[in-house]
Amino acid sequence: MIPIYPVNSLSAAPLEGEVTLSGLSNPPPLSLYIHIPWCVRKCPYCDFNSHEAKQAIPEEAYVDALIQDLEQATPLVWGRKIHSVFFGGGTPSLFSGASIDKILSHVRMLTPLEYGAEITLEANPGTVDTAHFQAYKEAGVNRVSLGIQSFDDRYLKALGRIHDTEQVQQAAALAISTFERVNLDVMYALPEQTLEDALNDAKLACELSPAHLSFYHLTLEPNTPFHRTPPSLPDDDTSATMQEEIEAYLAQQGYQNYETSAFAKPGLQCKHNLNYWTFGDYLGIGAGAHSKLSFHDKLIRQARHKHPKRYMEFVPQGKAVDQEWVIAPDDLGFEFMMNTLRLNGGFATDLFHQRTGLPLISIEKSLNKAIQQGLITHQHSRITPTLKGRRFLNNLLEIFLDN
Repeated sequence: MIPIYPVNSLSAAPLEGEVTLSGLSNPPPLSLYIHIPWCVRKCPYCDFNSHEAKQAIPEEAYVDALIQDLEQATPLVWGRKIHSVFFGGGTPSLFSGASIDKILSHVRMLTPLEYGAEITLEANPGTVDTAHFQAYKEAGVNRVSLGIQSFDDRYLKALGRIHDTEQVQQAAALAISTFERVNLDVMYALPEQTLEDALNDAKLACELSPAHLSFYHLTLEPNTPFHRTPPSLPDDDTSATMQEEIEAYLAQQGYQNYETSAFAKPGLQCKHNLNYWTFGDYLGIGAGAHSKLSFHDKLIRQARHKHPKRYMEFVPQGKAVDQEWVIAPDDLGFEFMMNTLRLNGGFATDLFHQRTGLPLISIEKSLNKAIQQGLITHQHSRITPTLKGRRFLNNLLEIFLDN
């Protein structure tokens, strides 16, 4: 567990042997994340901050709270350009086009939103139609991420999804015909899934030819029904073979595997997620949203109140933020690596100092250990995870946790 420190703790004199920042000359790119926490049904594998819409969603009140939250947060990022916006959830496509338009209108009024910025909205089959997609597009959304998970009714049922195969095909085709940039989320290593069926999902996804694909290994997260009552899953060897063969097939179809679970046609990577993975900044608004913001002498994190009702109660009081802390300088190396080592192409070495304010030598011991174990390469001005490092990413990151 990474220790956290109150925001005012950085003013204290550093302890002997403690890593200190030399200062950030320029802040990194800034993204905006907007959380919409409701969904039709909570999936048994999901550990996100999402809540079943058992009653009418207070859409209008929540949109007003989001706008107030953004107004209160803008002094922290005053004058900084927003490079991307991401509506995540939950299921943001439960909200109307008018609500998304109202939110984005205030984003444009309150921040210098970059012209042509990538604006993504997550959607689920079964919650969208032609009118919804067209309204989102008119509001300014130019990228949709569609939660497919599988093209097979057996696995959709096992995952507790509300849609079926026919709705998957219809929603994907509609999204791709409406938006130039579409991501399809697909999962593998599903309950009782065979290698043949996992590859068939990959083939069906490629036949639709979206700009971007995300293939996630199903994991049993704590505090979920699947963790409490685990389904019968493929063994580790079968899951590893699924990953290898899916990656090989997607490469044959022209998709570049640029991050652990992300595949894109050339030049169509997700800009918003790339900013996360290169340790950029992000302002998160909405129930449970997290922020990471850089200043000259410190990097801070924030977490908003998690429950929607509590969040909407606290925002009018100017108290949307539930927790705020400085990232301890000793932990910056691990946090940076936890993001950047997800990128198959690694990172330029000077990015480390640009984003952390620390010299690369501060993690030299861990770098050397990772190199010796064949988990990364350090050539010229670039650090890259090896194939072994990508397959055993958790082991690689543990080295930097103990730096």
